[in-house]
Amino acid sequence: MAKRSLKATDGPSHRGVEVGVAIAMAAFAGIVIYGSIKAGINWGAEGPRAGFFPFYIALFILLASAVNLFTALIDLPRDKLFAEWGQMLRVLWVVIPTAIYVALIPNIGIYFASALLIALFMKWLGKYQWHIVALVAAGVPLGTFLVFEKWFLVPLPKGPVENWLGF
Repeated sequence: MAKRSLKATDGPSHRGVEVGVAIAMAAFAGIVIYGSIKAGINWGAEGPRAGFFPFYIALFILLASAVNLFTALIDLPRDKLFAEWGQMLRVLWVVIPTAIYVALIPNIGIYFASALLIALFMKWLGKYQWHIVALVAAGVPLGTFLVFEKWFLVPLPKGPVENWLGF
């Protein structure tokens, strides 16, 4: 069997991505439907039970997924490129640090995690100078703190750094 080398123009097919997303969304809808049925999808004495609205939203998601799957299988050619692997890699450069940011919020708080994410993106992807990075990475979380915590009186998740500083 001959080995196939990856070319710059290689990548996942549009059809494959559409089918994959349709199946993933259908699975998500199935999980929501199952959970909704367990919570109750009928009406109680006080009104709709906890699973009523999620059940019907999940039904719409399931229906939309079925339509998307059917459309992808019937209408899309097999060889149409969705994106090149290099383009997909650039997307991962944003998705992976953002997922780490979300995972860090409960552990170190939203303000410190936001400062780290902003600094990372500005320096790594934007190639900004350190003094600009420091100003923006400190200024945005500070501005967010002032707006939400002081002005709107809405507390955001804090970690040990914010607690140590008395926020």
